[in-house]
Amino acid sequence: MRSLRGLYVPVCLIVLWQGLALIYGIRSDSLAAPVEIASALVAAIVSPSLWLDVRDTVAAATLGLLVGGMLGFATGISLGLLPPASRLLRLTIEVLRPVPAIALAPIAILVFGFGYTMEIAIVAFATFFPMLILTESAVGQIAPRLSEVARALNLSTYGYINKIVIPSVIPRVFIALRLAAGLALIVAITVEIAANPIGLGNRLIKAGQSLRPADMFATLFLVCLLGWLVNWLFLQIEKFLFPKRGSEAQ
Repeated sequence: MRSLRGLYVPVCLIVLWQGLALIYGIRSDSLAAPVEIASALVAAIVSPSLWLDVRDTVAAATLGLLVGGMLGFATGISLGLLPPASRLLRLTIEVLRPVPAIALAPIAILVFGFGYTMEIAIVAFATFFPMLILTESAVGQIAPRLSEVARALNLSTYGYINKIVIPSVIPRVFIALRLAAGLALIVAITVEIAANPIGLGNRLIKAGQSLRPADMFATLFLVCLLGWLVNWLFLQIEKFLFPKRGSEAQ
């Protein structure tokens, strides 16, 4: 029951919303009663087009996360092990990192055109920097005694990375991956709203432009639910792989 306490406030707000809708009525192109939204949600769930949109958004976010995450992880380890290279690239990273990913949409459209590739590229850019920065930070926090052990064992560079660095940074990097997964979904939907005519973002903006507020709020609810599911899934994986750290994340 303790886990359900977080539902009290949203449920009360929904009941209040529905009560006001019944008392005063809602005649608006931008707002709908919760009952109408629930009806639109049920209709959307049984519609194949919704699941195609979910597939498009999840596929683009997942592939972008894989590309950006892997590149950020590899670059973070490299810069963490090579401080001179990190200092050399610091200005470039700090200039590019604050650039909003959606601002790259015009360039990505020119290079890739509309479709998956453009959206994946923008998501990869957005997730690259969190993974890079947190991975480099994790490498910098490796205990010095582990480096001494590696030297005592005369490990090669590959052996040091494989046996010392990666096992040491994975728990911290997984937190970065969980944060990047949420960011990937946000960026994917933002790109679909602003530039790419596919997925849940496109479905959301079409409902708003067509003055169908019930469908718009139903899609928004599905987006929120999808984001919650992504975070929940990564939390369960984290609890399984790193029990102590996973319990702290709750």
